[in-house]
Amino acid sequence: MTDQDNPDLIEDARKLFAGPIAFLKSAPDLKFLPDMAVNEVAFAGRSNVGKSSLLNALTNRNGLARTSNTPGRTQELNFFDVGDPLRFRLVDMPGYGYAKAPKDMVKKWRFLVNDYLRGRAALKRTLVLIDSRHGIKDVDTDMLDMLDGAAVSYRIVLTKADKIKASALAAVTQQTADAIRKRPAAHPDIIATSSEKGMGLPELRAAVLESVTQG
Repeated sequence: MTDQDNPDLIEDARKLFAGPIAFLKSAPDLKFLPDMAVNEVAFAGRSNVGKSSLLNALTNRNGLARTSNTPGRTQELNFFDVGDPLRFRLVDMPGYGYAKAPKDMVKKWRFLVNDYLRGRAALKRTLVLIDSRHGIKDVDTDMLDMLDGAAVSYRIVLTKADKIKASALAAVTQQTADAIRKRPAAHPDIIATSSEKGMGLPELRAAVLESVTQG
């Protein structure tokens, strides 16, 4: 049994995510980062992967993270406080891989994200969102390489799992597991989710809580 299958952990996570969660601040540059008062879990994913929708579903709040029909809208690190008293923070990282993004914006994104990943001692895990309909793309591989290089523990979360058949979901899960097996910073277990249907959300909440409380 993995940690996020633990009934007590799932219930603790459910209660925590049902409690106070509030937007703290946006950081367009490292100098605007909040103090490292508590541990952090970051969410990364390419544009249009459904990151904002998943964050909203995870926290039971429709408007916590901004959703947009325009990919690449979020170009800052957005911090959210979880718990009162404060227990940990969620960090919504700017989406990557938007083909029409200006080169200077892409460069700024890479510097911001890379510097955050390498220099943030409070960051305990990054959740990398992968569209279950497409699997790992080249832009995702670039992100995984960046995380491995920064020695930041990360875990793959499949999104939009309700959009494909169960057999296809099993296949992409296996393909993803095979792809990350030899990556040094990758967590071996993959969580399949659906923000619309609620699939995998209790397990994901538990995985978040586990990552900020271990050690």
